[in-house]
Amino acid sequence: MSPTSTPVRRRVRICYYTTWAGALEPVETYLARCATMELRDRVSDPHDAELLRKARLDCDWYAENARCFAAMRHEAIEFLPAWIVGKVGLLDVAKVPREPGEERWLITMAHQPQSLAHLAGKTFSLLSRMGIRQLYYAFDEASRFMACFREIAPYLDVLIHDESPLDPTGAALLGPHCRCVHRSWVANLVPGAAEFVEEPQEKIYFLGSQLGMTEHRKRQLEFLERRFPGRVVLSCDHTTAVAARGKLGIYKVGLCPEGRKFSTPAMSETHTDRPFWTGCAGMVPVSEDSRRGGRLEHLAREGLIVRYAHGDLEALAAACERALAMPRSERRRIYEHFNRHETIGTVVANSLAAAG
Repeated sequence: MSPTSTPVRRRVRICYYTTWAGALEPVETYLARCATMELRDRVSDPHDAELLRKARLDCDWYAENARCFAAMRHEAIEFLPAWIVGKVGLLDVAKVPREPGEERWLITMAHQPQSLAHLAGKTFSLLSRMGIRQLYYAFDEASRFMACFREIAPYLDVLIHDESPLDPTGAALLGPHCRCVHRSWVANLVPGAAEFVEEPQEKIYFLGSQLGMTEHRKRQLEFLERRFPGRVVLSCDHTTAVAARGKLGIYKVGLCPEGRKFSTPAMSETHTDRPFWTGCAGMVPVSEDSRRGGRLEHLAREGLIVRYAHGDLEALAAACERALAMPRSERRRIYEHFNRHETIGTVVANSLAAAG
């Protein structure tokens, strides 16, 4: 290669597996129909309105992952139009003819490989033999608690796992070529999709979670409503709808009171994706500390999130006051950091580039 020649970019096509999808299709096509998909035949009780509502939240959350992967960019990679697939079309990922020089990658996430049950290992093995490279983004402690992890481990090219050490037995089954990245929750938002709000309302968005309104949360909420009357916006839902997240930058502060309540080893040290997408949305993330500090500690040291001690209401109030007082320049620094570094598209694109 001459000194002036341009390095050849790898040509990569992503296919994202989710149980909400069906036959192999372009992500763009799937996203166009996802919002109107009928989910009644996908839940155990089609007459349960609450179950259907939660199914819609979950379906949309996984669809947003697909949107993020379809929008990935990297200087070393030319990303071809992305695909999405469910169980019924999974093997078609390997059967469709490839473009010249095309690398084809299957991305699985969370505990979704478990949906393949006893066929998980056989399916991953067959796809690997057919030339499909595989990236598994586990988020949490899948090596220790997902039943099929040991069956799929030998066929992984990239494993993105939580920050805790891998289960020794599962780790021993990974191939020598597998690139391991310890990185758990980040935001499933396309970088920059939420516009930065220059003059947000001086309010605190109190995020709900699957835990519901526990006594701990109720105590915090009642305290905040007394301390900041008329300035607390409550979300009691399991999660904020994907379509609504990008509009929440109208509020200055996003409060994520979560970490201590998780019982598993990894989640007792971290949080879900909420502090990350609140940052991407332009809010100042305020986060309850986790049991032993955990992975959010470096963000707190850099002034990118504001933390408070578990159970300490005065510390909670001080954290909210600090966040509410944050100048626009600091809010923009937070917004730019999270959009540049703390999204699944960025994490996955960098991991693919490093895998070579």
